[in-house]
Amino acid sequence: MNAVSTEKFVADAKVLMSDTEDLLRVTAAQTGDKIAEARNRAQQALTNARASVAQAEAAVVEQTRVAAQAVNRSVHEHPWTAVGVSAGMGFLIGLLIGRR
Repeated sequence: MNAVSTEKFVADAKVLMSDTEDLLRVTAAQTGDKIAEARNRAQQALTNARASVAQAEAAVVEQTRVAAQAVNRSVHEHPWTAVGVSAGMGFLIGLLIGRR
């Protein structure tokens, strides 16, 4: 799973967890064995989802940190190459913007 899809998963899971919490709160006054069982299963699933989202979020943060360190190390090892690449990218972006 790449970083973008992981971030989207985390965002979607947070929305789902919020909706589930709202549903549990609204149905708190409902009585009966089946509704109580369903609420317990939903609460357990919500707890598990929170743990999964926390792990996914930590993985994204760690991947981002590792990538930033790699870029930083590369720029420090090859500063003139980094300057040249940045200048070339700026030149190409300038050409593309100037054509419009």
